[in-house]
Amino acid sequence: MIEKINGRGAIIGSLFIALILAIIPLPLIADAFRPDWVLVCVFYWTIALPHRTNVGIAFVVGFILDLLLGSTLGVRALAMSIVAYIAATNFTRLRNFSVWQQALVVGGLTGLAKIVVFWAEYLVQDIQLPSGYFYPVITTTVAWPWIFLLLRKLRRQWKIS
Repeated sequence: MIEKINGRGAIIGSLFIALILAIIPLPLIADAFRPDWVLVCVFYWTIALPHRTNVGIAFVVGFILDLLLGSTLGVRALAMSIVAYIAATNFTRLRNFSVWQQALVVGGLTGLAKIVVFWAEYLVQDIQLPSGYFYPVITTTVAWPWIFLLLRKLRRQWKIS
């Protein structure tokens, strides 16, 4: 019973830290390159423990991120849900990829999420595509191996299953 509470707490704690990293103020130049911490965290927990982290959790976390960023409600929730669905349906295949192959998949899914967010925002607000809009795809792809190793160490050390 205590291990389940610790496991649930570790997953919620890592998602909470990812949410904080997503809203922490950065200089404009650095903010353009901010990795998508929440998406990466949701992706990791979905492929590592698909029975504990699923599309519903991704939707809730995306909705909370919409609230924190002050954007149109449901936009990031939709994007996170799509990413979590793709990860959950292919988790056995994704687990067998090397970390570098997973990084490419994470980059592709981050790009997909950015396109979904832009498309949904465009339907509501008629916005223009900023020049550095896809820079986070590159930084998220580069950051994936370290985030993967950190979260895997956390999962193994606390025996989360």
